[in-house]
Amino acid sequence: MSKETESAETVEPEEAKAKEPSAEEEKDKKVAKKKEAKPEAKTEAKAEAPKSRRDESVVFVGSKPLMSYITACVTQLNRNPEELVIKARGRAISRAVDVAEVLRNRFMPDLIVRQIDISTEQVKTAEGNVANVSAMEITLARK
Repeated sequence: MSKETESAETVEPEEAKAKEPSAEEEKDKKVAKKKEAKPEAKTEAKAEAPKSRRDESVVFVGSKPLMSYITACVTQLNRNPEELVIKARGRAISRAVDVAEVLRNRFMPDLIVRQIDISTEQVKTAEGNVANVSAMEITLARK
């Protein structure tokens, strides 16, 4: 065979392959469509349940070191300078009070205590019983 006929024969099968999508290409297209559909569903869920500004400026105090919560509070106050709510339950209440006082006295002296709410919440224990737990919310605001 001559070189011209060899090149013509090799071109024709490649063109035929290019016209018909392979099974791998079809799978890739399906995966791409699924990926495009997922972000739309997530944005719809976010649109259904918008967070209020108050929900964003809440710090829940637990068993971490004190400075972790102070850092979180400073970050929240930089995002939303109007007010900050510090929430705690049970044994963490004393740590929440410490966070509020250290924040006010050492880091941001322009903060004032706007409101303190105390309550009792019912929590299910690991055994399935219901226990009453004290809860506290401290609302701090700028002067």
